[in-house]
Amino acid sequence: MEMKARDELALAFGRIVSEAGNLILSMRPAEEGTAELGTRRKPDGSLVCRADLEAEALVLARVAAVLPGVAILAEESFASARPDVPDRFLLVDPLDGTREFLAGRADFTVNIALIEAGDPVAGAIAAPARHQVYVGGAAAFTADLAPDGTLTAGALRPIATRSVPATGLAALVSRSHLDGKTEEWLRHGDIAGFARTGSSLKFCLIARGEADVYPRLAPTMEWDTAAGQAILNAAGGAVLTLDGSRLRYGKRDLGFKNGGFIAWGRKPIA
Repeated sequence: MEMKARDELALAFGRIVSEAGNLILSMRPAEEGTAELGTRRKPDGSLVCRADLEAEALVLARVAAVLPGVAILAEESFASARPDVPDRFLLVDPLDGTREFLAGRADFTVNIALIEAGDPVAGAIAAPARHQVYVGGAAAFTADLAPDGTLTAGALRPIATRSVPATGLAALVSRSHLDGKTEEWLRHGDIAGFARTGSSLKFCLIARGEADVYPRLAPTMEWDTAAGQAILNAAGGAVLTLDGSRLRYGKRDLGFKNGGFIAWGRKPIA
C-alpha cells in the first residue's frame, strides 16, 4: 500500500475508533455497580459487557463501509473454529481494557488495524476517557478529541519515539497481567523504573516518547496488539518476538494468539 494511502486509511480508522469511544463513554458505569452493562465472563475468564458488544457492532459497520469485502477478525465475534483469513484482513478490539473500564479507570481503548502479508500497515487507537486518539500509517500522529468526541485531520500532531535515556529505560507493564517472567526481565534489563498501565495505551505512550519499552511475556491475542504495533512502527519503534523477529499476524494455527514480545521505542535495542 502506498504511503499516502496508509495515512489516509489510518485517519479513517481514527474517526471510527473516536466514534466508538464516544459510545463507550456514554455507557460508563455508575460507581454503584455494573449490572446494567450485563457484565459476564467469557470461557477464557476475561470480562465482556454490553459496551464491548455495542462498540464492536458500530466498528464493524464502519470499517465495512471503508474497506468493503475485506475480512474482519474482531474479538467479541471471534469464532473458536479458527477461521481462514486472507493475506489482507482487519483486526478489531472494540474495548481493550474492559476491566479498567468497569473499574472507572481511564486506561481503556478502541483498536483497529489493517494487516497485509502478516504486518500491520495502518492502525488507530482511541483512549476515550483521556480524550485522545493515535493513528499510524506511514507516519504516526496523535490528536486531542473535540469536545463532542470527534476527530478532525487538522487536530493531528506528529509523534515519534525518543532517544534512549542515558539514565536507563522507562518500562511500561500490564496493570493486570504482570507475571514472574516479566518481573525477571525487568530486573535484568537496563531499566530505570516501570509503571503499570492498562490496555494498548502502552504502545501509544512509547510512540509519543513518554516511555521506552513494554515487555509482555504472557500470551495476548492478535487484536490486542496490531493497532499498537502499527502506531509504534510508524513512530520509529518496533515490536519484536523473543527471538528478535518482528511480531507477525494471521497465525491461524495458533488460534491468532501471540507469544511473548518486547515493544521497543528504538529498534532494535540489545
